[in-house]
Amino acid sequence: MNKIPLETNDGESMIRFRDCFSVRYIQSAALLCRLGLDIEKNKEKTGQITAEMILRHEVFILNSLLSSVAFLESTINEFYADAADDAYFFCDEKNETLLRTIREKWRNEKNFDRAPMITKYQKILDIAGKSPSCEKDPVFLDVRNLIEIRNYLMHYKREWVVVGKSPGAVRSEETRSEKFEKMLKDKFVENPLAQKNQQFFPDKCLGHGCAEWAVSNSIRFTDDFFKSLDLPAPYDGIKNELVTR
Repeated sequence: MNKIPLETNDGESMIRFRDCFSVRYIQSAALLCRLGLDIEKNKEKTGQITAEMILRHEVFILNSLLSSVAFLESTINEFYADAADDAYFFCDEKNETLLRTIREKWRNEKNFDRAPMITKYQKILDIAGKSPSCEKDPVFLDVRNLIEIRNYLMHYKREWVVVGKSPGAVRSEETRSEKFEKMLKDKFVENPLAQKNQQFFPDKCLGHGCAEWAVSNSIRFTDDFFKSLDLPAPYDGIKNELVTR
């Protein structure tokens, strides 16, 4: 949270501040990831698990994913707001011109709020005269896949899922579950609490491995962004807290 002391016309003092929810979101994502792992370790150790523990595990993992993407979205929105309001508090003189350029050029281009999240990151790098992230880079692809999963979960629509396949059966179009399995199958360790006969997504997918993948790639993506701009990331001071296990 950034605070600025102000003095009113009558001489009284007051405090004006800007909050930083991006940091809260990534702290939450990392903590929830660790809590999910604790349940998996307890099951491995004792061989037992209750319905309550399974529910807690699902809550931790789902919300770790959602918080990871909320972190990505709030990070770029906060960055632009600080640049637009000339309120970037960790800036030295050499970066003032950079932030002024971002502020002035995007003000001349409407609809920042309506632009897709990844587009916002890429556009700001372009405005700053930096190379946009390579869309074939593994971290970029993982973040794009993560955002797609979040969008699916947030705007969920029920669909039929076919378990098993009869010889010669004609398949309809690919389901989201099948698509996510192709995207993520070898990205991380599957959820050890899932049963063998359960489908990959969501059951085998949504475990600690997936949450750790989401947190780690979100941080790598924003690390690369701020490094390209030669600016400190807002979470640099608490990075040692963002462990996933």
